[in-house]
Amino acid sequence: MAHPETPETEKVSFRDGVQNLISRLTFLPRWVIILIDLSVSAASVSLAFLLRFNFNLEDILEFHPLLSLLVVLVTSLIATLITKAYAGIVRYTGIQDAVRIFYTELLSLAFLVLINLLYFYNVGKNLIPYSVILISFFISALILYQYRLIVKSIFSFYKSEVSNKIPVVIFGAGLSGVLAKQAIDSDLAGRYRLVGFIDDDISKNNKVINGTKIYFSDKLQYLVDQYDVREIIISIKDIGFERKNEIVDEALKYHLKIRNVPPVEKWVRGELNLKQIKEINIEDLLGRDVIKLEHNALLDELGQKVICITGGAGSIGAELARQVIQFEPHTLILIDQAESPLYTIERELRDLQLQTRLIIVIADICNELRIERIFKDFSPEIVFHAAAYKHVPMMESNPAEAIAVNILGTRALADLSVKYQVRKFVMISTDKAVNPTNVMGCSKRIAEIYVRSLNEHMEKMGMGRTSFVTTRFGNVLGSNGSVIPIFRKQIEEGGPVTVTHPEITRYFMTIPEACQLVIEAGIMGNGGEIFIFDMGKPIRIYDLAKKMVMLSGKELGKDMDIVFTGLRDGEKLFEELLSNKENTIPTHHHKIMIARVQEYQYEEVERTLELLRDLIHDHNELKMVAVMKELVPEFRSNYSRFEVLDTEIN
Repeated sequence: MAHPETPETEKVSFRDGVQNLISRLTFLPRWVIILIDLSVSAASVSLAFLLRFNFNLEDILEFHPLLSLLVVLVTSLIATLITKAYAGIVRYTGIQDAVRIFYTELLSLAFLVLINLLYFYNVGKNLIPYSVILISFFISALILYQYRLIVKSIFSFYKSEVSNKIPVVIFGAGLSGVLAKQAIDSDLAGRYRLVGFIDDDISKNNKVINGTKIYFSDKLQYLVDQYDVREIIISIKDIGFERKNEIVDEALKYHLKIRNVPPVEKWVRGELNLKQIKEINIEDLLGRDVIKLEHNALLDELGQKVICITGGAGSIGAELARQVIQFEPHTLILIDQAESPLYTIERELRDLQLQTRLIIVIADICNELRIERIFKDFSPEIVFHAAAYKHVPMMESNPAEAIAVNILGTRALADLSVKYQVRKFVMISTDKAVNPTNVMGCSKRIAEIYVRSLNEHMEKMGMGRTSFVTTRFGNVLGSNGSVIPIFRKQIEEGGPVTVTHPEITRYFMTIPEACQLVIEAGIMGNGGEIFIFDMGKPIRIYDLAKKMVMLSGKELGKDMDIVFTGLRDGEKLFEELLSNKENTIPTHHHKIMIARVQEYQYEEVERTLELLRDLIHDHNELKMVAVMKELVPEFRSNYSRFEVLDTEIN
């Protein structure tokens, strides 16, 4: 036996029915739009007659109004078919639809004027008074556009009220925020319901944009409590990274999902749509303000030159290539032994279709004969040396490879640069070279020492054509071996996220920023300098992992844990940019400084490197590292089997 429906069930059924109807209704058939438009035209001309003759029917009947109405309908239909005014989807009516309607009415008006002239020529009077034609033109143009806007508003209202949309707020009530609102309103799926704007500008408080209220930035908690807001979209064009982090931290307190409007240059065909508003990622929060380079100086230095980049397939080398090629050097040589990544960057650069001659070389920088052939054939003028082993635990287990590539490979390149009169040699070092606690960091410090001592030696000998410049900076976001891709993968797999130590901190810089500073420092260097970069504030890795977990929508301790695994071989808690014996000299660029470093005699360094070369073949790792410690006395191993050497030295 069927149960009688109660008023409550009837209400639910009606609501569900409306919801289903709205969700299934996508657009009106074109023939319906044409009929509505023709009805508007008929109503407009009728109203125009009434207004023109002050509602005097006797005067109106003198002009055969039925025939006039028929003519207006025919001309309107022809004009509509020609301009396709029916083609626009009413629920997405915009400026282009208004223009199309205006052209349609203008064409219809032209047809009516032509018919009037023919009628007057044959009958001796006008079929329709010109005043009626003009009044009808303005009335129909206005109504045709307005009814479309009304339908659009009604549809948006019902979609917003009836559907189970996600309530969101937009941070930023400027132009970018308005465009984000338009993207939400135009979303076919209708997933979001905008409940308000938030802005730091107190003068905008309580104002309204297209029916949506603006709140001051301290009202986020109120909006969460009042409207059950679940997502926030950050849509401010020039927001600083510090302020963006504050907004994100505030949003994470309320477990909101955070989305970010991309820069204008990344919009598809200059238009913003909802698919482009992506969830914010950690890189968006760790970047810093854009660096302004001296374009003309760089163009003079790099344009039409032969540039060589070692490690051209790596994170830094590839980005250097992307930036250098924008200055249109005559030739760009990329050297790397990683075949597939090198092929990838080659295709990317060739797709730019610039005039630069691109030379791709698969080679090991330790193969001196192969590298010399390259220098002899192409005569590079500037060398950016980015090739190196950089993974700390791996090099702690394989010190011979760190010596072979990072030290002897750098020496070979530096010596060949002198032999073939390279104008400038820019070496890329690391903050791990400062007070090193691992083999990798020490190998980079010795490479720094060699190129600097070679620069001083060449100047003393009167052979200083090649200027050797070193750049030193910390971790780069998204590079091979960076913690961020590792954390992201662990989060995707359900955790746990592993951190070596609760207090471990690191400096971070984006790859583009690092490469911009490398190019700038390389150009300003005269030879012998070690440039260090302003890395900002160090970041605690535990805080980084915690924020990444929260940004993924998971709750720490409930959905996912962070596990401490202990420091790895050679790892230290805090990175440094200067050793205890060093200080800095400022440059004209506020983010670039010159480090004052300890002087080394070239002959002493050369003897040590020859000894290291011999020890590689003896496979005596303890002896190799002992020799490194003799040259770099501040090298103290940490969590490593080589700590025994420090005990012996002490």
